[in-house]
Amino acid sequence: MAHRNSALAFTALSFSFLATGLGASEQFSIVSEQFFQKGGGDRRPVLAIPAKAEIIPRTSTETRAQPDLEAEMEAVQANLASLFRGRSGTSMFRDVTRRSIVGGDAARRLMQLIASAEAGKAQYDAVQYAATIRPSKLPTHMTIGEIYKWIDDTPGQQHAIGRYQFIPATLKRLVKHVGANRSDRFSPQLQDRLAQQLLEEAGFSATVAGDMSRHDFMNNLAKIWAGLPTSSGKSYYHGLAGNKAVLSWAKFDKEMAQLFPG
Repeated sequence: MAHRNSALAFTALSFSFLATGLGASEQFSIVSEQFFQKGGGDRRPVLAIPAKAEIIPRTSTETRAQPDLEAEMEAVQANLASLFRGRSGTSMFRDVTRRSIVGGDAARRLMQLIASAEAGKAQYDAVQYAATIRPSKLPTHMTIGEIYKWIDDTPGQQHAIGRYQFIPATLKRLVKHVGANRSDRFSPQLQDRLAQQLLEEAGFSATVAGDMSRHDFMNNLAKIWAGLPTSSGKSYYHGLAGNKAVLSWAKFDKEMAQLFPG
């Protein structure tokens, strides 16, 4: 997701998660009902350890247009998604064993960390700061169809939107994957549900299960969210449209080690 502001300060992890008082049709838990079930003896790893994603060759990165940044990010995220094993967004963690019983809390805290680097105080109503024509309503008050129309009506600008700064092609792919409709509101619950899918594609369950190293997972996350650093200490998209990592690698690793020790 596109980095909202290079000057954005990192905020402390919070254990608060979803707002209450919403309609039953919008209720969604990041931990599915199968999370605490033991896997079968013939259980396969949730996600194969991915090879490094291929990206569009970079030339004159400091002067690349912002739409080129979205194209590059979409190419990288599509590559990561191709490694995903076709699991639905609502069955995340289904095959994780009881030794990963902390996985649900780790996911909540990780999503808060990502949001602190990407969305700032606006959180679920964040819109990419470089968007010159912003939506007429707050993102959480819009339907998916209205967001698509805003994207179509405003070509040539950045369109990253929401707490996790979804870019257009990735947003459309995720909406289709989880079975959401154009009439569905872009609610906090739906945004979290879509972000779950991205975490899983980056290797969340594989990391919790011990099938992927924490550092490999961190590098995959940095390929999705430009505000996070790679092991080089820089954003994976450093210099593209002014992007740079909000966190140092040492700070990122310290936070991640609390969530994924070992």
